[in-house]
Amino acid sequence: MATLLNGIRHLPGYLDRPAQENLVEIIRRIVAEAPLYTPAMPGTGKPMSVRMTNCGQLGWVTDKERGYRYQSTHPATGKPWPAIPTELMALWEKLAGYSKPPEACLVNFYSDDAKMGLHQDKDETELAAPVLSISLGNSCLFRVGGLDRKDPTGSFKLQSGDIVLLGGEGRLAFHGVDRIYPSTSTLLKNGGRINLTLRRVNP
Repeated sequence: MATLLNGIRHLPGYLDRPAQENLVEIIRRIVAEAPLYTPAMPGTGKPMSVRMTNCGQLGWVTDKERGYRYQSTHPATGKPWPAIPTELMALWEKLAGYSKPPEACLVNFYSDDAKMGLHQDKDETELAAPVLSISLGNSCLFRVGGLDRKDPTGSFKLQSGDIVLLGGEGRLAFHGVDRIYPSTSTLLKNGGRINLTLRRVNP
């Protein structure tokens, strides 16, 4: 386990292959109930390169008209999000160091040409809880910086089964995904990468 700048933790290979395969099956069931959709940037309406869905009491969504926010229903189907599975709840209880459970789990699917620009996770009112991020599938180049967009950044590879926690000072660190490395994992039969992000939204 490496301790990075601002208290960000990287746990390489935390989940073994059977645990990863189990999570993929769980995610397939979630996506069957709450389909992946393409979110849009606020203001411009430009589509993001990732497709996403959520599970939990709340889900993170974004669109041109109303921007970044959490809501209790899927924006396309209008149905409540599926519950966060017990396997993910157990990881949070073991690793988060925070007494209350997560309220949202973002499910981001990156095709091999997708990326995510530098951003802060700041749409939550409870910033004492960490963000817990799980990587499944192809490796990616993860970039992380400081609390200002202009701060220097460093990059490292995230592989399938890795976990990253953004907590403490690093809770609001700028971070992003510069690229996906195709054919670096056999976990997802059609390639790509799944990123699961557990968050506590409210105090």
